[in-house]
Amino acid sequence: MIKKAKKNNSKKISQISTGLLVLENKVVFKGMGIGYQGTATGEVCFNTSLTGYQEIISDPSYAGQIINFTFPHIGNVGTNNEDHESDKIWTKGVIFNSEITNPSNYRALTNLDIWLKKNKIVGITGLDTRSLTNFIRDKGAPKGTISFSNNGKFNISKLTNLTTKWNGLQNLDLAEKVTTKKNYVWLGFKTWKKESGFLKNKTKSLNVVAIDYGIKKNILRYFSDFNCKVNIVSCKTNANAILKLKPDGIFLSNGPGDPAATGKYAINIIKELIKKEMPIFGICLGHQILALALGAKTKKMKLGHRGANHPVKNLIKNNVEITSQNHGFEIIKENLPKNIKITHKSLFDNCIEGIKLKNKPVFSVQYHPESNPGPQDSVYLFQEFINNMKKNAKKKRS
Repeated sequence: MIKKAKKNNSKKISQISTGLLVLENKVVFKGMGIGYQGTATGEVCFNTSLTGYQEIISDPSYAGQIINFTFPHIGNVGTNNEDHESDKIWTKGVIFNSEITNPSNYRALTNLDIWLKKNKIVGITGLDTRSLTNFIRDKGAPKGTISFSNNGKFNISKLTNLTTKWNGLQNLDLAEKVTTKKNYVWLGFKTWKKESGFLKNKTKSLNVVAIDYGIKKNILRYFSDFNCKVNIVSCKTNANAILKLKPDGIFLSNGPGDPAATGKYAINIIKELIKKEMPIFGICLGHQILALALGAKTKKMKLGHRGANHPVKNLIKNNVEITSQNHGFEIIKENLPKNIKITHKSLFDNCIEGIKLKNKPVFSVQYHPESNPGPQDSVYLFQEFINNMKKNAKKKRS
């Protein structure tokens, strides 16, 4: 039975704004509070995806961020216990245009409002998300504070102070906060199929060590699809400890925060692994940190890329992939080290979306081939990594 949220937006109180978003330039957006009553500060970004809100909100890469959903109808399919991308929700807050309705989906267990309360996520509905999106597009992703109070009473001066005093995502290492506290082996499922749901991976032919900077569960599910055993290790695990696990390949995961800040400890670990001729595959933050380890630089973007419909050109195959993305930093194209080959670029702004090391089985992409939500145009990248690992395993046996 689906848990339904109580109607708290009755006509009697509909004139009272119970939710506020205060930006760093003192612009205030009003709406109705939903989810958890409280206050949270973070970077305000927008996501253009039409589906997959539960996966988006539970993606650790959104740590430190308040997500403005551009699609007006969020919550229609409720939430369930299977589509979490992490065990803990790191998103600071959410903003929706329309009131959350009772869900209509055979997999739904809980109304989104109840789910937000349970996970202590502050939300606002009824806000002019188009106006906010235009503001972000023109000015860049601002710092903001989101607040929900049932009585509609707010201290705007205090909320403004919280916003302006927060240092923002630049120079902030969030990977060390969201990473696993204890190394473990993934014993979960393969990717979800309509006919069968989630199935267990019973065959484990290749050994992957995944460095967890904020890894999504659907990445682990894809490795299960390819019959891999996956050892997940903390982001500060040293190269020797990783190599003791006898991996066939190393995976560098997605995650939140500034790659240069995480790179202070991650770069040397990756450099040591590259020396071992080990196949390496990186996604999102893992892509950026790999680039740093190879001598490139990164920078913060004005807007970032967040959505499930981003066109990327594969420069090797000369075709276009529609991709799922979530990143606010990018690799700087200028003065790129000569040993790096650019393999993919964004057709929105030409930023680097993929690289490879010219003389070793090492590559990465900025976007999310594991989708969830989003298209599956780029699943071939997992196969490419699998092929590299098979070659490596064969070489070790010979």
